[in-house]
Amino acid sequence: MTFLAPGNAEAPAQVAPLPDTGAARALYQAAWRWHFYAGLFVAPFLVMLALTGLLMLWASATTDLNGERLTVPVTGEPAPVSALIAAAEGSVPGGTALRYVEPRGPGQVALVQVAAPDGSEIAVLVDPYRAAAIDHFAWDSGLYALASDIHGTLLMGDWGDRLIEIASGFGVVLIVTGLVLWWPRSWGRGAVLLPSLRAGGRAFWLRLHASLGFWTLGLLLVFLLSGLSWTGIWGGRFVQAWNSFPAEKWDAPLSETTHAALDGHAEHGVPWALEQTALPESGSPAGLPALVPPVTIDAVAAFARDLGLPGRFQIHLPQGETGVWTISHDSMSHDGPDPTADRTIHIDRYSGHLLADVRFADYSPYAKAMAVGIAFHEGRIGVWNFVLNTVFCLAVIGLAVSGLVMWWRRRPARVWRLGAPPMPERLPGWRVALLAAILLGLAFPLTGAAMLGVLALDVLVLRRLGTLRQMLN
Repeated sequence: MTFLAPGNAEAPAQVAPLPDTGAARALYQAAWRWHFYAGLFVAPFLVMLALTGLLMLWASATTDLNGERLTVPVTGEPAPVSALIAAAEGSVPGGTALRYVEPRGPGQVALVQVAAPDGSEIAVLVDPYRAAAIDHFAWDSGLYALASDIHGTLLMGDWGDRLIEIASGFGVVLIVTGLVLWWPRSWGRGAVLLPSLRAGGRAFWLRLHASLGFWTLGLLLVFLLSGLSWTGIWGGRFVQAWNSFPAEKWDAPLSETTHAALDGHAEHGVPWALEQTALPESGSPAGLPALVPPVTIDAVAAFARDLGLPGRFQIHLPQGETGVWTISHDSMSHDGPDPTADRTIHIDRYSGHLLADVRFADYSPYAKAMAVGIAFHEGRIGVWNFVLNTVFCLAVIGLAVSGLVMWWRRRPARVWRLGAPPMPERLPGWRVALLAAILLGLAFPLTGAAMLGVLALDVLVLRRLGTLRQMLN
């Protein structure tokens, strides 16, 4: 987000002179103008995303999410899962169990998600040795859930989701225009590797901004694309819809309910590749024999343990007459650090037949990239990933703040003027620039619509206001 033109009269010319040729200078000015508009809009969103991302990263590493790290004394063998379910339901009058989460290891609590009569979802912590409920609270509550809501929707529902999608698309515009601004410079490509502590004033902020941009460019693109894949329009209606696992591969009747229904409030625990995939239904002769009827929670839990899943697993209890037992293990739900170990299994509640067994290998290429990308995005792959994401979030904040500082230092004295860089009157190669804008607009529809709006405002309003001021002066 380079808001200061290195050839501007207010900037030291020796820091970064503009390209010498007229065509290169015109391209530079056009890229700088779009970088300015995109950066001014995106900077607050980048700061918000980085801050909430840091909160989620550190909250997941240092605090209990739904209290699952609470320890209890090991007193003999664990009780049957059915007893744990009964204890959880008994602690919420009129409650019905929705999900069982296996303890992470010996001496740790089991977690049961219970639906209360008023429609709320309660997390109940159960001592697996005494089959006693020891605490309960709202499911997905606390700092992590709040930060996640802000990160995804600004607490504004679909409107917030759309704003973040537009901002993320403009983030891609920032990356493209930032490369154009950096590439033709004659100050040397190595100069952007480190900021200059000896430089003063705007030159310092320019070098800091360029260095942070250079080091974060690739990661920023990965984070923007993986985040965009969660959004409602580009993600939900285009990329995710085209890369969801095809339920038609299962030889079983399909429900009108998708896997997303297995998530709790504000939760994204179902693998991205399955969120829009329909759940199979119980009650048909489909599937392969797996469990002997009657199919109980204890039998399903024993079956899941025999699978040898690397880490904990979760069991979603059947809901309704045609509901299925669902065993899941995935990095999205913090079950384990390895996204390639994702596995989702559906079992007929009546016959015990195995209706579906979806693994990482069954995902589409893009869905595989998303499974790994989301785990990386959320810092779950290892300590190195946690440290890298922490540094990255701080760098993004520095990138946005340095851009805003440069704009603030060179802003016009008249508060109603933004101080946007002037658009060149002639742009040789405008067809290439137009094609790039069209491709970006087609790739990110909401951002494309916003770009058209900015262009219309620029051509129909801002330029005419500038002409009018010149006539009045």
